[in-house]
Amino acid sequence: MSYHFCGRNAPPLSLRVKLGEVLNKPSLATLNALIYNPGETLTAEEQTMLDLAYLRKNLEEVKERLKTRGVEINWDRFLELDAQRRQAIRKVEELKHTRNTLSKELGRRKAAGEDISAATVRMRKLSEKIKELEKGAKDLDEEIREFLANLPNLPHPSVPVGEDEGDNVVVRTWGEPRDFPFEPKPHDELGEALGIMDFRRAARLSGSRFVVLKGWGARLEMALIQFMLDLHVKEHGYTPFMLPYLVTPETMYATGQLPKFEEELYRAERDDLYLIPTAEVPLVNLHRDETLAEKDLPLSYTAYTPCFRREAGSYGKDVKGIIRQHQFDKVELVKLTTPETSYEELEKLTANAEEVLRRLELPYRVVALCTGDLGFAAAKTYDLEVWIPSQNRYREISSCSNCEDFQSRRGGIRYRPAKGGKGRLVHTLNGSGVAVGRTMVAILENFQEEDGTVRIPQVLVPYLGTDSITPP
Repeated sequence: MSYHFCGRNAPPLSLRVKLGEVLNKPSLATLNALIYNPGETLTAEEQTMLDLAYLRKNLEEVKERLKTRGVEINWDRFLELDAQRRQAIRKVEELKHTRNTLSKELGRRKAAGEDISAATVRMRKLSEKIKELEKGAKDLDEEIREFLANLPNLPHPSVPVGEDEGDNVVVRTWGEPRDFPFEPKPHDELGEALGIMDFRRAARLSGSRFVVLKGWGARLEMALIQFMLDLHVKEHGYTPFMLPYLVTPETMYATGQLPKFEEELYRAERDDLYLIPTAEVPLVNLHRDETLAEKDLPLSYTAYTPCFRREAGSYGKDVKGIIRQHQFDKVELVKLTTPETSYEELEKLTANAEEVLRRLELPYRVVALCTGDLGFAAAKTYDLEVWIPSQNRYREISSCSNCEDFQSRRGGIRYRPAKGGKGRLVHTLNGSGVAVGRTMVAILENFQEEDGTVRIPQVLVPYLGTDSITPP
């Protein structure tokens, strides 16, 4: 399963959170404009157009493409709401025309000194009826916006069709898993034996799914973070950021966490702020409601942040160790680019994440996710899976996704073409570069020796100041 909100393991579409409860009222007007009047008309080649006009025109295509994701969508309810909304708007326009005609007639009769009492009563009743119908249309707007906000992105045509992670396709592998002359220990046993992980005290502080790293454990975590940032900034050309860890509901909406994944998020209710589940959220939102210049694209951003996830849907999974935590460190990569170059940039972003694992000498493979395992906002995703000896299998350490214009539509992020013309929605991409905790897991397990010593990958020695961690 992907490390982000995804596929069949995500909450069902029946889990609704009303937009009015998670977005401030001024943003609803912006949202309405984006959905019903999306600034500029997009071409068919741009793939993702989950706006109302596109749904009406291409409903059968959208149904088929989203069906491959394995999600249940009540299309009959959508068609019913849309028909009711159209009918209400049409009736309002008819009544307004009648009222305008009556208003002119009333003015003429009043000027002629005729009795207008009956016409005035009719005029008042017409206005009351119009007000009632407009309220009904507004309520239908809200329901349709809620429906659209819970629709996942359309899979790219190159994504393999499948039901779950069992149908994902291995694209390539790198490195050979080590042939141990002894039974390799799991990372949590190694960490406790080395005195670098303390799960008991972490549970006392915060409960389950937390860890205290100490001594060489804390230093290894910090060394990994600095190594990843140096690689991405100095060699791959990303701009680094230090970001807030608490963000607004509008910020969470733009990247697709709200309204669908409310139950997976930590929320500070008193201030109506959310702890970020990934640095992707604030990085993408840096340009919310902005129009960029094409000459400045692609933008390549990176940031280290702790990430916070409730893991509400993962009961019983990875209960030991640090593979699945409520709080974990991650270096994130984000790109904003044009539709024409976004899939080229996806390959580059994936290669940038791969380079981390190669320099750490960790065996891994790249997997193309099938339609049923795609994340909510993703049109296409590559997972990087690192070899975990104690489990005798590969585990995800990074997901690299092209969200096309799914997030930029929600966040109003456009660019002005260099040749002029109307602004267009950018394509957004994101990927872990990589998950720091899982990298520590992989190092401890792949570089362990029979006596409990863990060798340090050569590239990390200058950062850590030692070539091994030994038991006390």
